[in-house]
Amino acid sequence: MPKISPVSAMLVAQLPHVKVETFTLHSTHLNREVQVDLYMPRFDLNLASMVIFNDGQDLVTMHFEEILEGLYDRLQLQPLVCVGVHCGPERIQEYGMTVGPDFKGRGAKAGEYQHFLLEELLPEIYRHYLEGITVKETAIGGFSLGGLNALDLAWNNPDLFKKVGVFSGSLWWRSKDKTDREFNENSSRMMHQQIRNSSKKQGLRFFFECGELDEKEDRNNNGVIDSIDDTIDLLRELLKKGYLEGPDFSYLQLPDGKHDVPTWARSLPFFLRWGWGR
Repeated sequence: MPKISPVSAMLVAQLPHVKVETFTLHSTHLNREVQVDLYMPRFDLNLASMVIFNDGQDLVTMHFEEILEGLYDRLQLQPLVCVGVHCGPERIQEYGMTVGPDFKGRGAKAGEYQHFLLEELLPEIYRHYLEGITVKETAIGGFSLGGLNALDLAWNNPDLFKKVGVFSGSLWWRSKDKTDREFNENSSRMMHQQIRNSSKKQGLRFFFECGELDEKEDRNNNGVIDSIDDTIDLLRELLKKGYLEGPDFSYLQLPDGKHDVPTWARSLPFFLRWGWGR
């Protein structure tokens, strides 16, 4: 069973409303040490929601604790425990889809990453940090490939994850290369296919963000970059499943948004207020 060494836990920031602790957890499933940052409200709480973020190192870069501090200071956010999971050297293998790897064999360890989150990380957080706190709901989010993985985890574990945030998600993830003669947008994009071929996940809600400067690729030459096309097409799949824009999902498209940390930092307050605003 994984253990958190008392030596490995360290308080790295303490603001009026937010404290940040970082610890290192050994994962048997991933066969590596995983750095985790825990953003906790400093005020007394016995009821809170929790959101896990892939690519927790990006939260450090954007000074996520200051984003939370501002929302709490303006009374715009309910109590929220945020967990930033740093990626490892095999990020492109761990942040895929559990159904299997893409056409290049990427994402082969997505199943192991899911086991790490569910069987190692969450139990340790509950045991060491959430004693006496009732978790109202759990959510997950991520950026780029981490966003694809977050959506896959939420879709396949709807009893646990009630909300998911996808920022510049790698929704192009496909079983065949776009240059392959058999490539078809409907059948080759793996997340779209997974949603199309499975039942609606009752109670699951979605937040998507994409920037109009996210990339330059336009594989179907329709004048719309692929990242927006892929996101809009996935929203259409959700509509076909019976999800409704507004009650069930929200889409933020930033005209000057790029595929970078500053854009995601600007987007996060929208996501946090959407999910847990006062």
